Amino acid sequence: MKITLPMLMLLAFSTSTVIAQDKDLFEKQLFISGEDTLPCRILTPINFDASKKYPLLIFLHGAGERGSDNEAQLTWGADVFLDSLNRIKFPAIVIFPQCPANDKWSEYNKNSLKDSTGYEFSDVAAIRKPLKLVSDFIDTLLQSNQIDKKRVYIGGLSMGGFGTLELLWRKPQTFAAAFPICGATNPNKLKEYRKNLPIWIFHGDKDAVIHVSNSRLIYGILKKTNPNAKYTEYAGVNHDSWKNAFAEPQLLNWLFAQKMSTAK
Repeated sequence: MKITLPMLMLLAFSTSTVIAQDKDLFEKQLFISGEDTLPCRILTPINFDASKKYPLLIFLHGAGERGSDNEAQLTWGADVFLDSLNRIKFPAIVIFPQCPANDKWSEYNKNSLKDSTGYEFSDVAAIRKPLKLVSDFIDTLLQSNQIDKKRVYIGGLSMGGFGTLELLWRKPQTFAAAFPICGATNPNKLKEYRKNLPIWIFHGDKDAVIHVSNSRLIYGILKKTNPNAKYTEYAGVNHDSWKNAFAEPQLLNWLFAQKMSTAK
């Protein structure tokens, strides 16, 4: 069965008033759909009020954090949202799902063409099961009374950057803003993004795993028609540009300031 938000948040209430950078504040929960299970960690606002609606933020981890322990996905980024000042200034429901080992968020093939971005995408590829579970989970959360549908955000790093960029065209009317870090996607699908979607892309120019040409290509296409597309490239940074991105002093200010004018 699908687990609804009130059920997911039941245990979170007991610890949500504690102000500390303790990853145990991200409650371990499971989203179950049929025979499939998505492990996830959920952080609720301090002094959660069931009568209020809160922003929802989904963060997709990279390949190194895959598994079934429901812990590794908090390796990068969790501390930013656990910061007590951030929790007070930006009260939100923050969710870190976990992709199974030997799987991935998005469908793609690597190629060896020296002048390419290093990846090939199909225009007709079906959504992979882990990302489909994330998508279904988001839909379930949006049925609750605790989510502000006009303030749903998504971000991800590396493999999670792929997933972030894919969900933006698979669910174009869902997200108020996005921040993909050192990711890649099918450039043919960018035209399916929500018009003027606020998006902040990050990449290191020395990335030896996912070449920076991917983010340069994406931004180059988006900026032609989207004045709300931003791109930050870090000189001399390899495949860990998420450290720089999470250290951006304006990232959360920018993210939580975004709001959809209309929402389904």
